[in-house]
Amino acid sequence: MSLENVPVDLPDFELVANMFVEEGGRVVSPSELHGLISGHLAAGARLQPTMLLQTACELLDIEALSHESSKVTLVNLYSASCEALESLDLDFEMLLPDDENEISQRADALGRWCQSFLSGFGLYGKHTDASLSSEAKETLTDLGQIAQISIELEELDENESDLMEVQEYVRMAVLMLFTECNKALENKEKAFAQVEPENSRLH
Repeated sequence: MSLENVPVDLPDFELVANMFVEEGGRVVSPSELHGLISGHLAAGARLQPTMLLQTACELLDIEALSHESSKVTLVNLYSASCEALESLDLDFEMLLPDDENEISQRADALGRWCQSFLSGFGLYGKHTDASLSSEAKETLTDLGQIAQISIELEELDENESDLMEVQEYVRMAVLMLFTECNKALENKEKAFAQVEPENSRLH
């Protein structure tokens, strides 16, 4: 079963939150799981179903998922994220609480998302990758600062506007990192494909 190229919508934040509760794992935000998956994808990695389920179980601190519906939700989450990042429409969205939630809760979720994204991205040694552009390195530093975002925000229009601005910055930063790292991977594969026939040619 392939996890990629399946046209699905990103599951709802509450749906994933309820799935976590049903599985009885430790309390984590759906934003943490989505950030982690997005970090894997941006770094150029692709998760097979078993690895995806294992990643979720480790995050929830459980042995295995009990419900088949949980596995479907996870596969949908992964597939929708992969499809959105690879799309030319720039319609990638982060899994965050809806706007009707308190601003402090949304700010906390954004910080957790960034923290988990950096964890997923860093698993592949991307933080210290010499091939990363200076812009990409600066972006990673910015995401690290946003991961420390203060959740002591009051319900003010100014704070609301600032949070939306930061959220959009993170979204575009992830798309930029994905494009850079996955293009580099694609170029390596093309170069390898061009070299290989040369090596196998009879003299």
